[in-house]
Amino acid sequence: MPSYALEVPGEYGYVLAVAVSSLFVNTFHASLTVKARRDSGLHYPIAYATEEQAAKDPKAFAFNCAQRAHANYTENITPFLCALFISGLRFPIPAATLGAGWVLARIWYAAGYVSGGPKGRLMGSYIGIISDFVMKFMAVGASYKMLSGA
Repeated sequence: MPSYALEVPGEYGYVLAVAVSSLFVNTFHASLTVKARRDSGLHYPIAYATEEQAAKDPKAFAFNCAQRAHANYTENITPFLCALFISGLRFPIPAATLGAGWVLARIWYAAGYVSGGPKGRLMGSYIGIISDFVMKFMAVGASYKMLSGA
């Protein structure tokens, strides 16, 4: 297999800007979780309120929602960044646009989950899933182009 130098497109800065913005979304999730923990009175090391606590106390339920939204974010950030960085090598503007959509969707997801429970997360979830799915296929395309020399 031939080796070659990796040339980063000039527009790759947009891809990096989206990646950096995702770091602040994590901070947003953490702040929602910290506030919900404080409001609920649940102290460390309790990761989630029990089902009984959440059923009785809306603040404990809200904490569980914030905690789950944050956990879902941390489960998804690594695959998102991989797809963003790889697809951005060949398709920087579409990757940055889809990535920005994903980032905004994750904010919507978190805010909706905390304020409206599991159903409140759905619109942000749908937009995020679509953005992520398309970006993953773009990453496949970028990989293929690199392997084929196109």
